[in-house]
Amino acid sequence: MCSEAAIKVILCRPPLHLAHLTSISCPSVFSLLQFLSITFCFALFLSCNHPPLYSGNKMVMTDLLKPEEIKKALDAFAAETFDPKKFFEMVGMKAMSAENVKKVFQVLDVDGSGFIEEEELMFVLKGFSKDGRDLTDAETKAFLTAADKDGDGKIGIDEFEALVHE
Repeated sequence: MCSEAAIKVILCRPPLHLAHLTSISCPSVFSLLQFLSITFCFALFLSCNHPPLYSGNKMVMTDLLKPEEIKKALDAFAAETFDPKKFFEMVGMKAMSAENVKKVFQVLDVDGSGFIEEEELMFVLKGFSKDGRDLTDAETKAFLTAADKDGDGKIGIDEFEALVHE
């Protein structure tokens, strides 16, 4: 059993690392301190300004767009030739702010290069849903031609936003 004096010494000392408390011969105080420490750390975590938690620390498309609109648009272009402008309108991107469209771009920029290259563009529909199909070579080239205004062979974030809001 712990004495009141032992508890005061433990609680009034400068903060100790939990590993230092294992020598205390009072399991109930140790358990209490361990619980309080964990609770404090969790409360501290919740109160800090950290970015939202996403899978792989990266936003997913359903954080930005409605899943039912994504599905409807993907279904519409399942067999039909892909039209990026029509697709973006169907998923609700045309009505989005430039800032949110740029967040969509960041989800689609799989390698984080700041550009969507032709290799990434071919799989762009999978960025909206794992059920999305691959674009054909012709669709990929047409998409790149429509968006790549500076002719560097890749789509930058501003080019993407401009295409969405054309």
